[in-house]
Amino acid sequence: MRSHEVTKGIARAPHRSLFRASGYSTEDLQKPLIAVVNAQNEIIPGHVHLDELAQAAKLGIAAAGGTPMEFPTIGICDGIAMNHSGMKYPLASRELIADSIEAMMIGHKFDAMVCIGNCDKIVPGMLMAAVRLNVPTVYVSGGPMLPGSYNGEATDLISGAFEKVGACSLGKISEETLLEYEKVACPTCGSCAGMFTANSMNCLAEALGIALPGNGTIPACFGARKALAKKAGQQVMEMLARDIKPRDIITLEAFQNAIALDMAIGGSSNTVLHLLAIAYEAEVKIDLEEFDRISSLVPNIVKLSPANNHYVSDHFFYAGGIYAVLKQLYDNGLINGDTITVTGKRLKENIADAKVLDTSIIRPMDNPYNKQGGIAILRGNIAPEGAVVKQSAVVPEMHVHEGPARIFNSEEEAFEAIMAGKIVAGDVVVVRYEGPKGGPGMREMLSPTAAIGGMGLDSKVALITDGRFSGGTRGAAIGHISPEAAEGGTIGILQEGDIIQIDMPQRKLNVKLSDEEINKRMETFKVPERKEKLYSYLQRYSCLVTSASTGAVVKPK
Repeated sequence: MRSHEVTKGIARAPHRSLFRASGYSTEDLQKPLIAVVNAQNEIIPGHVHLDELAQAAKLGIAAAGGTPMEFPTIGICDGIAMNHSGMKYPLASRELIADSIEAMMIGHKFDAMVCIGNCDKIVPGMLMAAVRLNVPTVYVSGGPMLPGSYNGEATDLISGAFEKVGACSLGKISEETLLEYEKVACPTCGSCAGMFTANSMNCLAEALGIALPGNGTIPACFGARKALAKKAGQQVMEMLARDIKPRDIITLEAFQNAIALDMAIGGSSNTVLHLLAIAYEAEVKIDLEEFDRISSLVPNIVKLSPANNHYVSDHFFYAGGIYAVLKQLYDNGLINGDTITVTGKRLKENIADAKVLDTSIIRPMDNPYNKQGGIAILRGNIAPEGAVVKQSAVVPEMHVHEGPARIFNSEEEAFEAIMAGKIVAGDVVVVRYEGPKGGPGMREMLSPTAAIGGMGLDSKVALITDGRFSGGTRGAAIGHISPEAAEGGTIGILQEGDIIQIDMPQRKLNVKLSDEEINKRMETFKVPERKEKLYSYLQRYSCLVTSASTGAVVKPK
């Protein structure tokens, strides 16, 4: 046991004395020490209830013969951090979360861990730490919130608050009506109730094999969520006994399974960043081409908000959830069923009895929403290293689009122009210097895209950026453009009125300029000096972060 380094032998008497000061007994210290990593805080609705899940997990650990010890990690609410300087931090916090877990796990020599998180960057941060440390681990999510309701129709944070800002600015609804949407959009604890980034990653954790069945879809406020956490505590003890570690589970085949699920359920475009980052930590080689290869094979059979305003996460739960989708993919030869999971069984054994309970939510493979997967990777002279679009949330008429560039050097500039009515049908909004290094932190552009949607322009206006988009974004929103402007990418030399060509079926993103003109502009291009002062962490992050095309991971120089 790793914990013997702090609990066994006469030289460890001081260590044991310190444990005793915290209330642990001789018997406690003779058992495996199991970390319960709890991202609870009083800010994020997806995290306010995690203490209850931590208690359940600790009961499971103790019942199975371990000594649970809880410690915290941070979490930022992307929604609250949205559309201001705070949005520079969520993606950067992913690395902080992984690093803090590493420090605590190695500093105290825990034998295994249960990670309890829920929201956007906390999930990948925890999974990055799991494969980096490679000690037996089970991940447990806090679960999705229930949807809100307005005038008898289901609503959520995106359709019920963010998009209504744009509608209010045009006078389509009153401020009083906006307030009513605000009050009902997020009615319970849990991650936001659509196929946004948090729920996407919590679902993919099941396909990766690092989470128990139901992790992605059991609603946060259900008793079954606590039972899941208790089972996770018991299961991590079995993994410890059988020496099953994260790198035994999260293999190349598991990543391919997760990507296939991602395409089938129309997950957030942020999943590309996070799966690449987890793969980097696991020392598994995957790249953007793998996402596009699998997207060409796997149809999109689930369409929840934001791609579909009729269905949210609880509909998916009642329809059969993730295992029902995985069973369809397995039966059609689109995933590998031999990957091991935290249950101790192979994936094909876990999903053997799964059934689709509502074919209007989880469609049959021969009647998909789209023949291709939810995400597409575009390339061209604007994005030679790639760009990402959630094509399942784009109306068909915008899959091919050509229009004049409207250039903005920050999200704030773009949002101000949109709200002022300066963007018209046909425009392509270009937001640059918002990449991993240039932002820094690769801010999400949910407020601009939600405003465009709320104004009814999502079928007429595209937005491209070296930043990224919320999982709640819908419309022709193309992000992760690489190389980014701050690294000398072509997006940095675009000018007002340049014609941008988007062709999703052909996977193309180009500016209608000759190579000679591009080269000429590149010769005189200089990245503008940063106007605002960066605090210490963002300074270091900006120096070390890599391209979005490789997961925006932090690598030492």
